[in-house]
Amino acid sequence: MKKIDILNFITSFRKAPNDIKTHGEILAHLGATHEPAINQMLEELKQTRVVKEVEQNGERAFQVMTK
Repeated sequence: MKKIDILNFITSFRKAPNDIKTHGEILAHLGATHEPAINQMLEELKQTRVVKEVEQNGERAFQVMTK
């Protein structure tokens, strides 16, 4: 699993460039067993401003800013 897997799941620049996925959706898609690695990658992506964390229906969610 790589960071690009997370980015590709969150958005498709041709179909839904501003799509937002919740933390639960990301875990369900990539596997809850990889949660620590996914959380670490999401933090790295946030620090480099590739994704931003937003709130959607009271849950943590992520949106891709640049790819």
